[in-house]
Amino acid sequence: MKITARELNRATLGRQLLLERERLSASDATRRVVALQAQHPASPYLALWNRLADFDPRDLDTAFAGSSLVKATLMRITLHAVHAEDYQAFRAAMQPTLYGSRLGARFAVQGLTPAGGDALVSQIRAFADRPRTGAEMEAWLEQRLGPEKKAGAWWGLRAYAPLHHAPTGGPWSFGVRPSYVAAPTDSVPTGRSTVPQALQTLVLRYLEGFGPASVADVAQFAMVQRAWVREALGALDGAVEHLEGPDGIALFDIPGAARPPADTPAPPRLMAMWDSTLLAYADRSRLIPPAYRRLVIRNNGDVLPTLLVDGQVAGVWRPVEGGIEAAAFHDLTPEAWDGLAAEARSLSALLADREPRVYSRYGHWWTRLPDATVRLLPG
Repeated sequence: MKITARELNRATLGRQLLLERERLSASDATRRVVALQAQHPASPYLALWNRLADFDPRDLDTAFAGSSLVKATLMRITLHAVHAEDYQAFRAAMQPTLYGSRLGARFAVQGLTPAGGDALVSQIRAFADRPRTGAEMEAWLEQRLGPEKKAGAWWGLRAYAPLHHAPTGGPWSFGVRPSYVAAPTDSVPTGRSTVPQALQTLVLRYLEGFGPASVADVAQFAMVQRAWVREALGALDGAVEHLEGPDGIALFDIPGAARPPADTPAPPRLMAMWDSTLLAYADRSRLIPPAYRRLVIRNNGDVLPTLLVDGQVAGVWRPVEGGIEAAAFHDLTPEAWDGLAAEARSLSALLADREPRVYSRYGHWWTRLPDATVRLLPG
């Protein structure tokens, strides 16, 4: 079966709840979309506001406080919010990547070994039987390793050890100075070997939320080797469907998964920084026109808040006094501007009770953008 580029776009939007807001709890919605990018504490809230009808941010507060949703270092070695029931499989699938990146060269520069790092994991998890600040974690490591090694050890272990970020309060449940608590897991993997069943679970969950997708797309989403993804898909033969994408690329999907028609309307959205849909593919043209990729994904990894118009990135936005400033990279129809204005009113109401100037520390990027049509969308 063949599928067009526009059909791929609509499949992603549909599974990511971006074609129509649905009435779901924060926990159920996160499970549906697989994972919410969470480098910035506000982003999971804005991601769900984009996806849920009558979204109440207190529902997400409660989900984090009650640990039905957890925040941890997972895919792409970045912070994600995921359903608690997904955490263990996702973490085990990431084992070789986290081992190689966080117990590797930078760890060794401090005179530490991967085996020594693995040996510390059970101890640091025992210490984090209740929320501990980063300073407390470093002090604990200093007692065991000495002052010269504590910083390097904590740099590696805070991502490698199975730890959750513990909620620290408003406005977005997590502050800029994280606290950590041990993740409840049945087992803690060690070494750099893959955990095949866990990776197969991650591949299936990814396809549920982001498919159809290629081997390269899955590998990009998780930051795992393509060979391992191929092995996982081979083991799942019969549980996945094969499709032919644009230019004949081989794609995989869940049999019977929804694929809306290419002409399905896609309403405007004001997307959060680092929204997962913008980072989930090797071929990001599914949502980001190639000419705009370098504008919205900066060299240092920042992914700006974007305007989504007809399912594609069309510009960026930021909160300013009086509402939302929208910068469009190409001409938009009056209907698109009207839709963005309605979104801006809703978003301004959400931010007013939390952080009206969210993402303000990233405002320097706006001085480096090309000429664009800029409008103030009143809040």
